[in-house]
Amino acid sequence: MHLLKRTPLYDLYAQFGAKTIDFGGWEMPVQFRGILAEHEAVRTKVGLFDVSHMGEFEVSGPHAYHFLQNIVTNDVGRLEISQALYSPMCYEDGGTVDDVLIYRLEEEKYLVVVNAGNIEKDEAWFLSHDHGAVIVNRSQETAQLALQGPNSVSVLQKLTDQPVADIPYYHSRQNVDVAGIPCLVSRTGYTGEDGFELYLDAGAAPKLFLALMAAGEQEGILACGLGARDTLRLEARLPLYGHELSPEISPLEAGLGTFVKLQKAEFYGREALLQQKEQGVTRKLVGFELKDRGIARASHEVLAAGKKVGMVTSGTMSPTLHKSIGLALVEKEYGELGSDLFIDIRGKLSEAKVVKTPFYKRAK
Repeated sequence: MHLLKRTPLYDLYAQFGAKTIDFGGWEMPVQFRGILAEHEAVRTKVGLFDVSHMGEFEVSGPHAYHFLQNIVTNDVGRLEISQALYSPMCYEDGGTVDDVLIYRLEEEKYLVVVNAGNIEKDEAWFLSHDHGAVIVNRSQETAQLALQGPNSVSVLQKLTDQPVADIPYYHSRQNVDVAGIPCLVSRTGYTGEDGFELYLDAGAAPKLFLALMAAGEQEGILACGLGARDTLRLEARLPLYGHELSPEISPLEAGLGTFVKLQKAEFYGREALLQQKEQGVTRKLVGFELKDRGIARASHEVLAAGKKVGMVTSGTMSPTLHKSIGLALVEKEYGELGSDLFIDIRGKLSEAKVVKTPFYKRAK
């Protein structure tokens, strides 16, 4: 008897050579062909990810806007119909509940996409602060596929009559027929590349996955796992909940101030974040490169001037830059660009330097 949750695509994994791991209670593919090959496919061609473990909530009714505006730090009032918005969601003390993507589907209907490990926690948080909004958890019945990379437009276009190249970044289109399957097609992603995230009925996910893999054959498509998803998002300096954001780390400390709209009248965590902004944060998230060999990993200690000044939140060997990179939350005075740090990697102090992020930016 397996205790791990599985996505609707689980039965296809073996066909593509998946190696699975326990990811937050889900049995997910960490890789198919190999992390390096998959990473490179997304940077140079196209890759397809199963991200059906993510959670989806439908929020509707006359109170939907008020509820969302209160529960997230970004300004939902800026959303046109079909537009998407990224936002942290905070506790009263400024710590982070989750970071979410919000789609405005209709005048009074939104889709909120949450992290897989936070579905139950977020649902409880939503329902206890609902302000009269109608909140329905659609996670079980919804699958999500991410088609990412420079060739993603041409692959997707083969399977639909609707022009997808003209969907603007952070916008979506509903009821797009892709390989005979109605999808919400969104020009978003978590890789630093151009691409799409497709939301569809869970039962149709295997059919769509196979259709996309077949359509992308000439473009060099690879099925991709969570390993490449992590190296890609880290190069692009995109936060991972539980690492760069957590109940102990505020969006301001994580360098996400641009998604915190303190001019909004009220929202959960506003007072605490306002205070942090006025007084200045004491810790900040910085990017670093290791000068020595080795890889810094989450929770490794960061030292400077002979004392502990922070900890690594994420680290990897960058497949694109061929350098050991990472993000660390450090005391503010040790986070200036060019600062020298030391990272305790299994008892050995490795030299590191604070560098500019994102580590990688695609040429537009």
